Amino acid sequence: MRRGLARMAVSAALIAALLTGCAGAGKDDGGQSGGRQTVPLTIWGAENDQAILREFADSFAEHYGEYADFDIQIGVESESTAKDTVLTDVEAAADVYSFASDQLSDLVNAGALQPLDPMEEVFQKYVGKSVEDIKKANTEGSVESAMMDGTLYAFPRTADNGYFLYYDASVISEEDAKSWDTLLAAAQRAGKKVGMTLASGWYDASFFYSAGFTTSLNPDGTTSMDWNKTADYTGVQVAEGMARIAGDPAFMAVADGDMANQLASGQLCAAVSGVWDADVAKKVFGDGYSAAILPTFTVAGEQVQQLAVVGCKLVAVNAYSEYVGWAVLFADWMTNEEAQMKSFEKNSTGPSNIKVMNTDIVQQNVAIATLGEQSNYGVIQSVGQNYWDPAKTFGEMVAKGELKEGDTAGIQAALDTLVEGVTAPIQ
Repeated sequence: MRRGLARMAVSAALIAALLTGCAGAGKDDGGQSGGRQTVPLTIWGAENDQAILREFADSFAEHYGEYADFDIQIGVESESTAKDTVLTDVEAAADVYSFASDQLSDLVNAGALQPLDPMEEVFQKYVGKSVEDIKKANTEGSVESAMMDGTLYAFPRTADNGYFLYYDASVISEEDAKSWDTLLAAAQRAGKKVGMTLASGWYDASFFYSAGFTTSLNPDGTTSMDWNKTADYTGVQVAEGMARIAGDPAFMAVADGDMANQLASGQLCAAVSGVWDADVAKKVFGDGYSAAILPTFTVAGEQVQQLAVVGCKLVAVNAYSEYVGWAVLFADWMTNEEAQMKSFEKNSTGPSNIKVMNTDIVQQNVAIATLGEQSNYGVIQSVGQNYWDPAKTFGEMVAKGELKEGDTAGIQAALDTLVEGVTAPIQ
């Protein structure tokens, strides 16, 4: 039996039911017919998290072993594709799963997430903390990304879903890294290239956000976008700045997800990427391994600081979980302070927990420390499902040189097509 508890207020009388599903059994009654209860849970996480999720499952089962036996199955599901998989069949999805923060609104609107605020008594009884304690333990941005309409729907797990600049200090000086113009000039002198993904609405949006343009998610799931209008600059001027970079002989447009391979090839002396490529960048650049916030770029003859789209990885509970109480406790277990420290130590993930983030060992990590600095120059992206394909297509046109600096009419037409597609009604 699966039950949807997404809107249910939790009282003391319901705690046992939430923990024990349809059996209605708990520690005190010994389970149905006097037998010890077994609680099955399915957990989904990324490929590189499988080992640590197994460790969390085993320690969770030991910690709560006085209440029940646990049968915890671990499955592979990327945070980037979790929403699509879950929404294919919410009731068949895992009890607990990780996902990128920009997927929250679609999951909430589909009724796929168990709100955490109504679970206050479960937290107090079994963990000894409140929902407010969870919020206070994590960075403001990560908590904000886990909330919608004032309700907390997920546990922050990382604050490392953003990008910045890696560079080889033996080729690129700290001063060179401050602007795209000097960065590309230094790379060209060395016979190297600077890599960035443009065919992605996550990356190419950074140029427009930097110049004062916005996107926002409407209540009906559509996206508002003003990129073909005028903010501090025009959208055409921003696109010309992108085209200037893409057209430089020292620039390499890298396919989404392929940056590690391009770094490993030895062609790059700098790359825009995130903490997931830290190990390969460190290996390739050796003693020159360095990182910095994104450079400035030229818009209408002026230098504009490039912002990054930043986000978090969240862990949530399926609203249809039969054992929603235990699922919530497991989600807390795999995201608490101790768990985030273990995740950093084993997988170099950037913590959202404030205490963990401020430890010496985390601050000494070049990539994570730089991402923390970049977050001061970051934007939380808010878009609907119709945003991604048109934004990718626009970025591809820039990457392929189909939109060129000075081609005002061509760029304006492409912007008009982009905005029309992004803001279209949901079918």
